[in-house]
Amino acid sequence: MRFKLYGYWRSSATYRVRIALNLKQVPYHYVPVHLVKDGGGQHLAEYQTLNPAGLVPTLVDNSGNVLNQSSAIIEYLDELYPQAPMLLPPTSLEKAKVRTLAQDIACDIQPLANLRVMQYLNSALDCSDVQQKAWSKHWIETGFTGIEKRLKESAGDYCFGNDVSMADLYLVPQVYNALRFSVNMDNYSLLHKIYLNCNRLSAFVAAKPENQPDAE
Repeated sequence: MRFKLYGYWRSSATYRVRIALNLKQVPYHYVPVHLVKDGGGQHLAEYQTLNPAGLVPTLVDNSGNVLNQSSAIIEYLDELYPQAPMLLPPTSLEKAKVRTLAQDIACDIQPLANLRVMQYLNSALDCSDVQQKAWSKHWIETGFTGIEKRLKESAGDYCFGNDVSMADLYLVPQVYNALRFSVNMDNYSLLHKIYLNCNRLSAFVAAKPENQPDAE
């Protein structure tokens, strides 16, 4: 099956899906959607027929089936391509624990500092760049404090033991963003260790924002 992945080089959600596709060794054609230039390609009618929410990523298969939301896409790929590594563990309880950590990031950290929130802070609330950065940094640090405590019970080389899971696919893009916002990762030693371990794997390296064709 051949896929098209519509995304943006610095989008955390797209970053997660790139890692999943790379880990599963699934070929795909990357279609850049510039979220800023000319008012944002995500607002164009052509793209909104694929994703009415005007967000990335969007995954389209060669039968024309369309999926949005990184969590749905990643779990779909994990079921469609059950070869190792499996991104969700075998038992219901273990699955729930991995999903919990992933959602700590996807629901409670990343949305508070995504592009459309930052644009609203700037345009509607007249927040300066310094204020926007402080906003993002605050919510990342708040979330990371809880995740660091949670990882003390589960971490090995990765978030859950010594096998890569879906949780790592969420953690790495969020740490990447934290570094952009000058978060001191010395305060989150487990998160940082896992981030570094993941970035020794070729699937994660190939998915890095700076390694994408639309990187600026």
